[in-house]
Amino acid sequence: MSKRLSPQLQHITEDACCETHLEPIQLFCDVDQITLCSKCFQSQEHKHHMVCGIQEAAENYRKLFQEILNTSREKLEAAKSILTDEQERMGMIQEEEQNFRKMIESEYSMRLRLLNEECELNLQRERECMSDSNLREGLLNQAIKLATELEEMFQEMLQRLSHVGRENMKKLKENEARVSEQICSLQKLTTELEKKCGEGALALLKNAKYSLERSRSLLLERLEPAHITDLSLCHIRGFSSMFRVLQRHLTLDPETAHPCLALSEDLRTVQLRHGQQDGAGNPGRLDFSATVLAAESFASGRHYWEVDVEKATRWQVGIYHGSADTKGSTARASGEKVLLTGSVMETQWTLWVFPPLKRLFLKKKLDTVGVFLDYEHGQISFYNVTETSLIYTFSHCAFQGALRPVFSLCIPNGDTSPDSLTISPQCGPSCDAVSP
Repeated sequence: MSKRLSPQLQHITEDACCETHLEPIQLFCDVDQITLCSKCFQSQEHKHHMVCGIQEAAENYRKLFQEILNTSREKLEAAKSILTDEQERMGMIQEEEQNFRKMIESEYSMRLRLLNEECELNLQRERECMSDSNLREGLLNQAIKLATELEEMFQEMLQRLSHVGRENMKKLKENEARVSEQICSLQKLTTELEKKCGEGALALLKNAKYSLERSRSLLLERLEPAHITDLSLCHIRGFSSMFRVLQRHLTLDPETAHPCLALSEDLRTVQLRHGQQDGAGNPGRLDFSATVLAAESFASGRHYWEVDVEKATRWQVGIYHGSADTKGSTARASGEKVLLTGSVMETQWTLWVFPPLKRLFLKKKLDTVGVFLDYEHGQISFYNVTETSLIYTFSHCAFQGALRPVFSLCIPNGDTSPDSLTISPQCGPSCDAVSP
């Protein structure tokens, strides 16, 4: 690179002299990062180096330092935000682990109750058939074995949950320490850069390139939240065989269907359509979202039903409590509905439960959702029927009055959607449901 002199060459920027030639220092060699006098400039050593006036060089480096200072300040604020988030996540995952533990324990208690009931039904059936005592004893032993296996399975789930919780906390604490260290480095760097930007030309140019490179290397260090395992991926596997006994025959209630919805003749399938039904004057019609209620309701007991959601991209299933006597009414309180919501955008599949609104993680798209209601124990659970695993459980709910299954489709923007939901046919005996 050839020499380049600026118009500032004739100006002496600071009261300094070359130690070799005792001439005023006027120039700066960017390659060797040293100041030069006019005689140094004429030497062969700097013949092909980039050389400019000290003031010009200082201003160029001052701009670079200022840019890095601005970046350092931004990254410092980002690091502080990440640190705050990580500390909040520590509390959140502890609470989430406790909630998930309660969900596992609630599911275990429910499965054990159903197992005991199934055992009683089998024993009663054998007594009615006048079976011998050896057969009844065999059934008891089998029930004890199943109960033991059930307890072992849930103990293993709790151990796995504790392990994941510990690993998550470890990752968060390690990242907290790493981010805290980066904050200290960034604070020190910011202070140094602020001082550097305020220095005179000669002081600023001292080790300028090294300071720039060191600053840039610090800013290249990545700042990101810790990657932890979502506890909802700790699936609770298995189904109770009593679900088939408790499965109910449900139909959709046309009187509560949103105008955007069309129901099949057998009242088991709901889908979006182009036109709207004339629902004027119909007191049973719900006008919030594209929603329809089941014709059946439950005021006691245990009940199970399944919904095919494979042909829907955005849907809701759950239970509804309250009257459907106001056209255009909205859900006024979170206690009126307990919902599982599914949404797929391109290849991204997301599940939400409500209330409160909470996001869940699922590796595969759901095809069929199972819903179990235990009225007396205040429990409603959602299941992935295909994978035979629990999605989420709401326990200790204070149910009052009749509950009705609810089904919703998202009203599309623009063109109509081919989305549809279908209530799966009953596999067990008929239910004792209350007609609304």
